[in-house]
Amino acid sequence: MKKRWSLLAFLPFLLFALAFPVAFGGQPAKDGVEIPVNSLVIPEFKRDAGSRFGSLDYVGGLVMATKNGELGAVSSIRMLPDGKRFISVMDTGHWATGEIERDAEGRPAGIKNYAITTMLDAGSYRSKDHKDNMDAEGMVIDGDRILVSFERNHRIAAYPLDGYDRSEPLAVEKPETDGHALRGNGGLEAVMKAPVDGPLAGATVWVSERSYNDKGDFIAGVQSGPRKGVFFVERIAPYDITDGVFLKDGSFLLLERKFGLKDGIGMRIRRFEGKDIAPGKTVAGREVMEADFSHQIDNMEGLDAFTAADGSTHLIVVSDDNHSLLERNLLLEFKLVE
Repeated sequence: MKKRWSLLAFLPFLLFALAFPVAFGGQPAKDGVEIPVNSLVIPEFKRDAGSRFGSLDYVGGLVMATKNGELGAVSSIRMLPDGKRFISVMDTGHWATGEIERDAEGRPAGIKNYAITTMLDAGSYRSKDHKDNMDAEGMVIDGDRILVSFERNHRIAAYPLDGYDRSEPLAVEKPETDGHALRGNGGLEAVMKAPVDGPLAGATVWVSERSYNDKGDFIAGVQSGPRKGVFFVERIAPYDITDGVFLKDGSFLLLERKFGLKDGIGMRIRRFEGKDIAPGKTVAGREVMEADFSHQIDNMEGLDAFTAADGSTHLIVVSDDNHSLLERNLLLEFKLVE
């Protein structure tokens, strides 16, 4: 019976895929040209399970597709202050922007004004392969700049917020690793900005995806300030890290995923205290929520937090379908229950 209900739960999304077929592998987007996005509302995060999942209340979600498969490869997302518009980066070296449409109850109902633009790199990197050199994995808005983390060729690039989609980086810096090695595909992943009035004094913080120390924990770093240096995040296998965001109180969230035949599909969010970060220290955090394939998840890649109209903290979590017919582009919204 459980298998039967599981299949029934996914039947609408199968019909959605058949109704809006996409090109296998995707097609390149025309820079800056609006792309219609077909969306299907996800009414329940898990069938007949209510709305509370760990410390999160499910607000709503979408399955998204574009006719020619341009939508895909999304690795990080950041909401703008209005709680509607967003900027995201793709690991193919592209910006993707759009706006979340909402229903009368404030739940996600669709995506409009969606466009994709090729990212520009600094002059010294132009001769290198675009995918290997522009594997954008994380991003954060820092005042009038956007910081983007790239793996393979590990670096953090600062773009101007005004005109980012047509500008080269204003500055590029390498992550401070204190001699620890970052893997080519599995290195620099999440990039975050700590609150200025917190213990990290507004420093840029990064966390690796699958680069471990000799104890098997994730390598992470603080780029400046009184706690500059490498620290570690305890790894609870088989999960790896895909994104992160600081909250206003100085704590931060990390999004983790497992995705494969051996370990199955899973998503987890942990919360850490910024004051616990110090050079050489390992932080463990506490679980906010965990979900498996009985929930509406996929290859979860991006996480952001924003303040909703009622003053509560909401989370946006997005997936990357890798331009594959076997995966889905999801946008999920939760309310953080303090």
